Amino acid sequence: MKLAAALVLVTAAVFAQAPEVPDKMQFAGITLTIRDDARREIQKDVNMLTQSAKHHTIKVERAKTYFPIIEKIFAEENVPDDFKYLVLQESALIADAVSVSNAVGFWQFKDFTAVEMGLRVDKEIDERMNIVSATRGAARYIKKNNYYFNNWVYALQAYQMGAGGTMKAVKDYQSGTKHMTITSETYWYVKKFLAHKIAFENYVKGPGEVKVYTITNRTKRSIKEVADEFAIDEEQLRQYNKWVRKDHIPDDKSYMLSIPTIGESAKRNAAIARAESSNPLEPPKRIDAEPARASTTTMMLHGIPAIKAIAGETPSALAKRADVDLSGFLRYNDISVSDRINAGKFYYLKRKKTRGPVSHHVVIVGDNLWSISQQYGVQLRKLERYNKIDRDNTLKEGSVIYLTGKRTVEAVPEAEEPAVEIETGDTFNWTVQPQANPVPDVPATPLPPQQTPVEPKQELAQPDSVKADTISFDQHVVVAGETLYSIAKRFEVGVMQVAEWNNLSLSDGIKPGQILRLRKPSETLAAPAATEVIHTVKASDTLYSIAREYGVTIKELMDWNKKKDFALSVGEKLVIVKKP
Repeated sequence: MKLAAALVLVTAAVFAQAPEVPDKMQFAGITLTIRDDARREIQKDVNMLTQSAKHHTIKVERAKTYFPIIEKIFAEENVPDDFKYLVLQESALIADAVSVSNAVGFWQFKDFTAVEMGLRVDKEIDERMNIVSATRGAARYIKKNNYYFNNWVYALQAYQMGAGGTMKAVKDYQSGTKHMTITSETYWYVKKFLAHKIAFENYVKGPGEVKVYTITNRTKRSIKEVADEFAIDEEQLRQYNKWVRKDHIPDDKSYMLSIPTIGESAKRNAAIARAESSNPLEPPKRIDAEPARASTTTMMLHGIPAIKAIAGETPSALAKRADVDLSGFLRYNDISVSDRINAGKFYYLKRKKTRGPVSHHVVIVGDNLWSISQQYGVQLRKLERYNKIDRDNTLKEGSVIYLTGKRTVEAVPEAEEPAVEIETGDTFNWTVQPQANPVPDVPATPLPPQQTPVEPKQELAQPDSVKADTISFDQHVVVAGETLYSIAKRFEVGVMQVAEWNNLSLSDGIKPGQILRLRKPSETLAAPAATEVIHTVKASDTLYSIAREYGVTIKELMDWNKKKDFALSVGEKLVIVKKP
């Protein structure tokens, strides 16, 4: 407590004046020149972030606890270290932070995008709240964006609006540039990020009050068993591992447990040493979807040596510089000697692979079969065979290109829905008392599906075996071309909900004629009367955690208690309408 009080006093003294926005700064190896109009905007955000010494110090302490983990993962994934400040912008490093659009966790993933990035999200486990899993997923998504732009600033912008949206908004990607100018016209999300970097970068050095060790767990065991092994309080262990939604950690794969340490404990230190020696922290297999650092001309891309082209090079010149046989170089990259070389892109120096590192790719504007082949290091002729199309075919935005030959994965059209969402306008603040700004509207409870008219074309597409009088209003008959994502979006329900209600795995496909439930099987039209209970707010409570505990939505909590913001006070009484 004394240390915390001292930190608050020190920070209060330091922030007599907020850090000043410079006219030039570095981000991810790019020199940014900040025009006066943008400087004034960014300075307002810096002032807001630092005006409360208490709340700034809380975030600084969280950063000191978690940044060592994030820095290590970003170094392994070849993501610039500067991106660590993005997690402060997204969630203030609160594990169970949730936005009004139901993006959850440290890096604010929607459920279907989390699954796309390799995270588990269900009733038992939500890896969006696991600092290691979520950070590795964020690194993959950032790298994926940078592959399209070869510009980390636009990769940052795409984190909020998606690669497809960024491509539509940006006229010149400035591929591989070392200098950029930030003006009032620069996308608001980028300027907000720069404000976070400036507000925190000089205060997050050195150890924090709490150090977190990450330990690999490969066996099924309870939280209590782990707490006993590492000699820490069970509730404290739960606070740092909110991704475990029940009492047990499953053994379906390896999970990274966060072990907090405050003070010294010989038993805990010995347990950590044993765990680290028996379970080396090997990073999971990852997706190499970006062209390394801008200063690097050669790299291993998907395990294949590749070279970065420079402006004006021809295939012959590039093969010569790479010191490889020209005929082999042309064959490896599925090009001819007369083809134009794209400056800043990577070309392979050995044969591409027969299968991709992921199951599929969702087409965005500008994609063709060759560019997808180069992006994932998959032989072009294999893609033609897997997808039964010719390399010259025009690809439709949002369509799926299979990279492994398997056709059982439902894809999410990136151009339609940003993979990671936060509120438009100001970032969502989970710890500071909200300002006078109005709270963004929380999406209303969806109308019953029967109020959404079914298009005649879809009714005609139902197979003969499905009779109209056998389909109730809370069911939907799948027609050709539909995905779980498109059905969930149309009826305003979650992808994970549809999967759960129908006992589906997201890795399984859906077929035309299949009947899907669009609400919980236990729900009926004439529901029994609800009952009210009173919940007393604890120090660890958030609106999200309370809503999850009682199986209600945040909007319902706010409506029932006439709340205008997301702030909670210890001891506050909340009315909960329990659903039968």
